[in-house]
Amino acid sequence: MQMDALTAAKARIERAVNDLERKFQDLKAKSAAASLPDDDLFAPLPDDGANAERVAELEAAGQQAAAALAAAAQAVREILEQPASESITKTGDVSEMEPR
Repeated sequence: MQMDALTAAKARIERAVNDLERKFQDLKAKSAAASLPDDDLFAPLPDDGANAERVAELEAAGQQAAAALAAAAQAVREILEQPASESITKTGDVSEMEPR
């Protein structure tokens, strides 16, 4: 079965979205485990080094997410620039969508 360019792009985007959702859930779980000193969101947090580590984790996750989205966007642009008769995959390749 020959996979057309649009199907291949959709598969790559779906994988990127699944990766982002997994990373988001991991970060959400980590933040739920973290405790705040009080309910005041504007209260200064103690500077014990853990905050700097958390900020670095969030920045790294944000950069990874941005890179994944940029790669997916570039793949879509490349697909849209191809003539309709071209395919970006070899004959016999099959798209495997990851379950959500």
